[in-house]
Amino acid sequence: MRDVLYLAWRYLRYNRGKTAVLVASISLILFLPAGLHVVVREASRSLTARADTTPLLVGAAGSAVDLTLASLYFREPSLATIPYAEVEGVAASGLATAIPLHLRYEAGGHRIVGTTTDYLDFRSFELASGRSFAILGECVLGARAARSLGVGPGDHVLSTPAGAFDVAGSFPLKMAVVGVLAPTGTPDDEAVFVDLKTAWVIAGLAHGHRDVTDPAEVDGVLARDERNVVANASVLSHTEITPDNIDSFHFHGDPAGFPIDAVVAVPHDRKSGVMLRGRYAGGGEAVQMVVPRRVVDELVETMFSVRDAVMVVTIGLALATIATAVLVFALSIRLRRRELETMRRIGASRGRMRAILAAEVLLVVVTAVILAAGATAAVSRFGGIVLGLLGT
Repeated sequence: MRDVLYLAWRYLRYNRGKTAVLVASISLILFLPAGLHVVVREASRSLTARADTTPLLVGAAGSAVDLTLASLYFREPSLATIPYAEVEGVAASGLATAIPLHLRYEAGGHRIVGTTTDYLDFRSFELASGRSFAILGECVLGARAARSLGVGPGDHVLSTPAGAFDVAGSFPLKMAVVGVLAPTGTPDDEAVFVDLKTAWVIAGLAHGHRDVTDPAEVDGVLARDERNVVANASVLSHTEITPDNIDSFHFHGDPAGFPIDAVVAVPHDRKSGVMLRGRYAGGGEAVQMVVPRRVVDELVETMFSVRDAVMVVTIGLALATIATAVLVFALSIRLRRRELETMRRIGASRGRMRAILAAEVLLVVVTAVILAAGATAAVSRFGGIVLGLLGT
């Protein structure tokens, strides 16, 4: 038996090109369904776990999927904003803790999440270094965001303007990094967390001014006399909040009407959750309340439907691949007639020649199975990490 395997191996090694194509084709057709199953399983597990930890969401009326993905995975919001009064309404009900989310801006490609320290407590975050944000202009970074931006406590990050021509609204804000969160393996690792009021500062709803009455502020003064001081455009707003200017920052208007993107509602108990949902069940309102787990279940169901459709296509490809492999082996045998005839003349029996040919097929199939199994194991081991990096 050893000689049969040796001759089969030498033949396959000599014909490296044909062997590589056969192994790659068979291993790929074996890996596709198994790998797809693992990816869908990991994605559904990740989606479900994130949704399970978020009881209820309140947001603008529209797509429940868009609201859920924006709130859970910090995607760019596509729905309209809702007033901060919705947070006050949920809190005033006495049925749940209300946590606001403002998600309109980024810093270095990472979503700025304007919220309160209640969100950090709700997610049970642990600080790897530094402390939580406490005043305007401070931020706490997720683990991957800090690594990507190359910053830590004591450094600064700059918010990204909303648009090149947004001259009257948001403006870049230089924020002080005061803490970095420990890794969680969730989308929170990619976020930049700030106080909600800091997000409103970025949105242009608050600003501060330099004290132009100070004689030292000559660079910001157009004209000065005994009664009046005329400031130039350079003193319209600060791009950095410091201990020296923080007292000059003020908001215009009623904060109850200021925009947020969603409210995470954490009911005190199951009964409170049912009662709170009942208040939003009338329909026709400008806001909606969704149960993230139900939304995710629908997404997962769609994912499995797509997987099943791909499986059907894969079966067809598998049959075509098997047929092609059989054809290749059959043509190979025809082309090797003189070689087989030589083997017969030097004493090899027909059974021994069939065993050599079968061993060649067996070696190709076994190698393909091993490669497919290894690739599937790798996807199973690192698939969750990759999906996490992609923000799933």
